[in-house]
Amino acid sequence: MSKRVLAFDVYGTLIDTHGVIAELETALGERAAAFSQRWRDKQLEYSFRRGLMGAYTPFSACTREALEFTDRALGTGLSEGQKDRLMATYGRLPAFPDVAEALQRFSGAGVTCVAFSNGTREAVDGLLSQAGLRDYFDDIISVDEIKRFKPDPAVYSHLRDRMESEAQDTWLISSNPFDVIGARHAGLHAAWVRRSAEAPFDAWGGEPDVTVTDLLALSERLG
Repeated sequence: MSKRVLAFDVYGTLIDTHGVIAELETALGERAAAFSQRWRDKQLEYSFRRGLMGAYTPFSACTREALEFTDRALGTGLSEGQKDRLMATYGRLPAFPDVAEALQRFSGAGVTCVAFSNGTREAVDGLLSQAGLRDYFDDIISVDEIKRFKPDPAVYSHLRDRMESEAQDTWLISSNPFDVIGARHAGLHAAWVRRSAEAPFDAWGGEPDVTVTDLLALSERLG
C-alpha cells in the first residue's frame, strides 16, 4: 500500500525569514521591516534568475548577494561586520509558533514528513536542529543535490525519486505560491499555507489542493 509523503518547504513555511528583523533593527531602526522584505524578495529573484541561466550557486550565496544588493539599493551603508552578523542570524531563524505542535501531530499519526528546500542539506539541518524541529523529519531533500532551484520541474521529480513515491501520494506544503504552482505543474498535490491574510495567490488559473492559515489547520486536514 502506498504511503503519503508530505514535503515541507522550509524558508517562509516552517521558518520565519523575517525573524532577522530584530538584528536589522539594531542597525536600521524603523527601516528594518522594509529592508527584510526587499532582501527576501531579491533572494528569491536571484535563485529564479540563476535557475534560468543555468548558473547554479548555493542558496546561501543568493542570500548574500541579495543582502549586498538591498544594502546598495536602500543606501543603508551596512558594514561588512554587520552583513556577516545578518548572515549568521539567517542560520538561526525562528520557527513559526504553530510548527512544532503540527509536526508532532503528523509524527504521531505516522505520516512521512521530509524537509524539502532550496537551502543546502547542511544549512537546513542546522536551521531545523536549532529550532528543535529536526527529529520530526524522516529526511532532508535539498535542490543542491541536483543543482537546480524551485520551481524547476526537475526538483519535484527529484523529490519523488528520493522518496520513491508516486505523484498522487506526494504533497508539497509551502507558503510560497511559486512553489505550490511548481509542484502542481509537476503533478504533485500541494497545500498553500497562507500565513498572511493579505497574501494573494498568483492568477494562473490553477489553485492549491488545500489552503490553510497555518500548519495546525493542515494537520486537521491531512494528519
